[in-house]
Amino acid sequence: MTNTFTRRKFLRNSSLAASALAFPSIIRARGQNEKLQVGFVAVGGRAGNHTEAAHKSGLHCIAFADCDKGMWNGVHGKEGWKEAKGYTDWRQLFEHHADDLDVLFVSTPDHTHYAPSMSAVSMGIHCYTEKPLAWSVREAQMLTAAYKKNDTVVTQMGNQGHASNGWRLAYEFIKAGAIGDIIEFQTWTNRPIWPQGGSRPEGSDPVPANLDWESWIGPAPMRPYKAKAYTPFAWRGVVDFGAGALGDMACHTTDGIYAIMNPGYAASAEPVFMTAPVGDQFPAGMTIKATYRATADRPGFTSMWYEGKKADGSANMPETPKEMLDEGRKLPVTGNLIIGTKGKMLVQGTYWNSPRLIPEASQKAFGKPETLLERSPGHHEEFFMACRGEKPREFSQSNFGYSGPMTANIQLGNLCARAGKKLELNEKGEITNDPKINELAWREPREGWGALKTNV
Repeated sequence: MTNTFTRRKFLRNSSLAASALAFPSIIRARGQNEKLQVGFVAVGGRAGNHTEAAHKSGLHCIAFADCDKGMWNGVHGKEGWKEAKGYTDWRQLFEHHADDLDVLFVSTPDHTHYAPSMSAVSMGIHCYTEKPLAWSVREAQMLTAAYKKNDTVVTQMGNQGHASNGWRLAYEFIKAGAIGDIIEFQTWTNRPIWPQGGSRPEGSDPVPANLDWESWIGPAPMRPYKAKAYTPFAWRGVVDFGAGALGDMACHTTDGIYAIMNPGYAASAEPVFMTAPVGDQFPAGMTIKATYRATADRPGFTSMWYEGKKADGSANMPETPKEMLDEGRKLPVTGNLIIGTKGKMLVQGTYWNSPRLIPEASQKAFGKPETLLERSPGHHEEFFMACRGEKPREFSQSNFGYSGPMTANIQLGNLCARAGKKLELNEKGEITNDPKINELAWREPREGWGALKTNV
């Protein structure tokens, strides 16, 4: 642990605070050669990607929290990190180490993203949070507001494809007029690959000795532990804890829609198809339609989201377009079909891989568009460069100013499914046709499990 006269206190208490925006390198470190001090909320499973990236990039872990002690080797097993202090409760991480942290990674289940992330941003700690950024519409909106207010903090959401070239190439095709004005995006996924459409399990099982169940539940309503029903992976389909296939995958698979179109909040969202109403779990399959307003630069457009299975058990996805059928091709198991006034584009895969015009003759005739956008050095790299002050904070491009509104729109899809009806919204993201549904956009956390500090 560093001396109690920390970097954060140095900034708060010195005259340099007034000039911090002009000299970003003094915001979070005394010098470029000093290691950023990092903490983690969750270190096992998906979080292992982040502990590895931080360790490889030379960050120094001083403390972490993971409610499953069986995962702690994700930090203690790394050279130089063996002395990091571990907790099962993320609040103790803040209690003992907030003044010494430069960077925090949050990689917990969806329902516990908001509170530690908001606490970090409000305390001036750079924050990387896994997707979806937040469990609810309102949480995402509040994290966006906190990012805008706390303007020395660097943030990033974990949608790795945003640092790839795929959506940038698709952007360049569209700006070159390759398919005309966009009418509709059709997006589909082969998820869920975890339980969805079931009911809440009955009974309870003994909590494993290595698991802090109180901390795992966190802000959600308490329920008994049931072996294999929630941990380590089955929680995604449970409404209290996860955001289903939409929350898990749309931050990847619809990322290009938000990056290319800059749509603002949806004008409406409605469940077109669900295998069953939302209960304790999200349904096994559903289709969500959203409409977006026209802007001065483009007409309005529609997005269609397909997930899971149809009632007959077949994949719930769009029909293969004639342009592909004529070539003897079918749609991939996940991807995007972009429909314009002058043509169509297929984007294969989850991360906006390989955008190409269809049919193939159109691609060959058009060729490669002009390069318009700077390419990223890498998802973690851009975040660390901004944290070190080597680049402006917006260089971390999936920052909460971008990923917050995207997450709010994505969670709006789950919200209309929970409400079982079409929702209409104003440009501020407020539901206007049934204002009481706004109450579902936020969940009051269980006592003691909200953000430690909220600065919005």
